[in-house]
Amino acid sequence: MRSSIEVINESGYAVDATRLQEAAQVVLDQEAASDAGLTIVITDDAAVAALNRQYRGVDAPTDVLSFPADEPMVDEPDGPPYLGDLIIAYPYAQAQAAREAHDLADSLALLVAHGTLHLLGYDHDTAARRAEMWAAQDTALTTLRIPLEIVPALESYDHENE
Repeated sequence: MRSSIEVINESGYAVDATRLQEAAQVVLDQEAASDAGLTIVITDDAAVAALNRQYRGVDAPTDVLSFPADEPMVDEPDGPPYLGDLIIAYPYAQAQAAREAHDLADSLALLVAHGTLHLLGYDHDTAARRAEMWAAQDTALTTLRIPLEIVPALESYDHENE
């Protein structure tokens, strides 16, 4: 069974939904979760800032937020378990890619890969967990043919002090 990966882009931002689905699928496949489902929402900075404020106590937009399902849910008896939602602030991600001179499509795929790893339980809150997550992320990015050099620049940027 293949994953159910839905992309919601109600604002009509210029994104390649197939590429975003591929980024999520690569992570799911490498983590032996090929039959899982998730939703990728592409929205504006204000919507992400509101979610960031509500759920993380940070009054600012960010590039991607991950909202894992409390328990992997199954909507239909034969359907895949639902992992949760990724929320991407397109204007924020676009500005970030321009500032770092990265390809926007690669940056968005990186955000999806990163967020999907969070949905699968990865985190970077300690050095050991960060090393484990970054190794999995590097594997996915290599499969997606995304240069690994974009990761340190995006990670080192101070998202909370814009």
